Amino acid sequence: MSERPVLLPYAEPAFVADPFPLYRRLREDGPVRRVVIAGGLDAWIVTRYEDGLEALSDPRLSSDVRDASDTRLLAQLPDRERESMLSNMLRSDPPDHTRLRRLVSKAFTARRVAEMRPRIEALTDQLLDKVVPAGRADLVADFALPLPVTVISELLGVPVDDRHDFQRWTDRMIMRGAEPPDPAVVNEAWQHMRAYVTELIRAKRAHPGDDLLSGLITARDEEQRLTEDELIAMVFLLLAAGYITTVNLIAGGIAMLLAHPGQLELLRSDPELLAGAIEEFLRYDGPVSPGIARFAREDVEIAGVAIPRGATVLIASAIADRDPARFPDPDRLDVTRQDNAHLAFGHGIHYCLGAPLARLEGHIAIGAALRRLPGIALAVAPDEIRWRPGGLRGPLSLPVTFTPGGRDAKG
Repeated sequence: MSERPVLLPYAEPAFVADPFPLYRRLREDGPVRRVVIAGGLDAWIVTRYEDGLEALSDPRLSSDVRDASDTRLLAQLPDRERESMLSNMLRSDPPDHTRLRRLVSKAFTARRVAEMRPRIEALTDQLLDKVVPAGRADLVADFALPLPVTVISELLGVPVDDRHDFQRWTDRMIMRGAEPPDPAVVNEAWQHMRAYVTELIRAKRAHPGDDLLSGLITARDEEQRLTEDELIAMVFLLLAAGYITTVNLIAGGIAMLLAHPGQLELLRSDPELLAGAIEEFLRYDGPVSPGIARFAREDVEIAGVAIPRGATVLIASAIADRDPARFPDPDRLDVTRQDNAHLAFGHGIHYCLGAPLARLEGHIAIGAALRRLPGIALAVAPDEIRWRPGGLRGPLSLPVTFTPGGRDAKG
């Protein structure tokens, strides 16, 4: 195996639009190798399914960036508020992770999520009502973005009208490309976000409601199960993670169908296939790419490769989910695929808490779009679609045309 790191070329539009040819070569080259990822950071990438599955449950691999030897990782976080940013479930390990996850898990149970279906369906139809008469839309700005933002805002008890602000700040903090992020931009965005979240908490303390944010404040103030930093970090995580990957699932799923018209027609002719199709979208081109970062607490060996303590280990779910040793004909989108235990939502104790909600939103949104937008097609050439540059994957916009209809054309 070559010791020279492979550069993931986020400065090249062709790679950003379609990273899978390079991903395939990385997997064929070996199960683990050194790479340079978004922001110019060094990592060891795990490319095969069975190795990735095992690594995601390995307690020697930490989620806490403070276990990383590369100081540039911490430098990418806001310097004044670093502890706040590190006090969330995504970046913590047991026992803190166990405590924090338990506080919000009840909001994402199968029963609670199922109870949200009528509201999500109503929101979906309201958004489509606005574009159906026009015969054209940007399915990111007009549909895939506002739907999950509204859902998570209502779940938390956050004013939906504020979504443009927290979405802009979130993008500035997490958008990654070939170059390291500008610390001044990240710091400014986090200061705005922290001030916003602090004011939200103040308002909810004064006027609590039957929502998740009020419950978290109770856990902070009365039950003393959260510090103030943890409360702020939790609200930020739920706001950001609660919408951004679901936007990518909805818009990315529709983009996949437009690129594979036979699969689109198959879904239209048999809507019962949609639940399985959502899993296939997640496997084939999921919203996290190339994968999930961990940090070696000690010297570890993965697939026979020695990885030193403090190294960044990138468990490449997007590459592993096309491993031919696990998925037959993995580079083919197949909405009828049955055996589809993908890693798009992770695995183990950090398995995505919001996965049931994301699946439900994706199912409702994509199903409604297929019903209510007949003749849907890209309004631009496929190579004009702009994609998120690194870490999170999905189209930044998705201009489409379709046959105009009346506002009551709900199928």
